[in-house]
Amino acid sequence: MTRLADSNIPDELIAQACAGAEPARAALYAALAPATLTLIRRIVGQRALAEDIFQDTMMIFYERLPQFRREAPLGAWLRQIAVNRCLMYLRSPWRRARLCLESPEFADLATTVVSTCRGDSIDLERALAMLTPTARAVVWMYEVEGYSHQEIAREFGRSVSFSKSQLARAHVRLRAWFEPQESRPSCNLI
Repeated sequence: MTRLADSNIPDELIAQACAGAEPARAALYAALAPATLTLIRRIVGQRALAEDIFQDTMMIFYERLPQFRREAPLGAWLRQIAVNRCLMYLRSPWRRARLCLESPEFADLATTVVSTCRGDSIDLERALAMLTPTARAVVWMYEVEGYSHQEIAREFGRSVSFSKSQLARAHVRLRAWFEPQESRPSCNLI
């Protein structure tokens, strides 16, 4: 899979899309949408929510496309829009209120099911799901999208040590997840 920032979009196609040509905009969508949705999904962790944020991201992208100054690759510009939308959601007071209202018993049950039902296959989806949304975002931004710790810290409005500690803790949890353990029960999903 190609990182969003590494997407190679011809300048002529960008110029046509900026001018409002629908075929050029469709070509941009086809080239950038899969990586954008993957990025958003990995950061927020829920498919339905990721699809909503993806729609918002693409609407903003097309609204602001005529303002694109070509100082960075188009994919990097779109990546910044997508990450900002995800972080706005993660910081949202509505999200925090919803988390406070959820029952801790159900959250523990979901974590137990995810951590015990992985079978013998390595399942990145489940491993990332066991991380906090912040840790998942930091892992994805650093490991996949290639953000530096300084860039991640700036996006979160925190210190560089925040990014490094989040990544280190997430790596510990992910290593524990991927190490084989005979004592861990597995689910037989058919």
